[in-house]
Amino acid sequence: MSDGAGILPPPAGEAPPPAPPERDPFWGYSDLALFLGLALPGILVSLVVVKGALAQFHIPNPAGATEAVLGLAVFYLLMFFALRVMFRVQYGRPFWQSLGWKTIRLPALTVMLLGIASAIGVALVSALLRTPDTPNQMTEMMREPGSLILLAIFGVTVAPVCEELAFRGFLQPLLVRSLGAAPGILIAAAAFGLLHYHEYGNSWRHAVVLTLSGAAFGCMRKITGSTKAAALMHASYNGFLFLALLSTRKDLPHLW
Repeated sequence: MSDGAGILPPPAGEAPPPAPPERDPFWGYSDLALFLGLALPGILVSLVVVKGALAQFHIPNPAGATEAVLGLAVFYLLMFFALRVMFRVQYGRPFWQSLGWKTIRLPALTVMLLGIASAIGVALVSALLRTPDTPNQMTEMMREPGSLILLAIFGVTVAPVCEELAFRGFLQPLLVRSLGAAPGILIAAAAFGLLHYHEYGNSWRHAVVLTLSGAAFGCMRKITGSTKAAALMHASYNGFLFLALLSTRKDLPHLW
């Protein structure tokens, strides 16, 4: 019954019905679609910004990976700024905490060792798959010693943080909520692998190997509840692979 001003309160002594549980994560697929829709404009803006900055400083032909690294950094900044605005304006929520950037419940050394173990395991799988060592965008950028060092620094600092925030912080929880833990982790990992598909010469073997590494990072995120843990694991994974690559280069001793 209604008294014209709303639903009548429950009888005296009767507890009100419990509030429905809050959706976790609080964002939905419409937010994901908006975020993905901003990717192309973000790429175009980052290209314009980097090209303009290089022209302003009279650097028409930057060495090796410089332009690509700067472009990625600007792209990440734009995308995560947009996500931060989305969280604040639409939901009134903070950015870092919402994406699971929390205290790691495992010792940092343990997380790093698991990252190295994952790198070794993925390398073995790559050998079994006979992943081709053909020229591609990544190998071309790593030909110059300076570019290789720049990519290594970027690959153990900015890239793991940004990729884990996007895939394990934003995408994976949404998929896990809808599909369950295992499918959610695997689909987010597959998206991570496909992101790098073109970089490695459209090689499906590279995509499979990177999907496996993404699944390892996703398991870390699920077990610890911390995207920070996944990022640290990712950084140690990349760091080990870069060190292995650097150790094979004969043109680098003068850089140390």
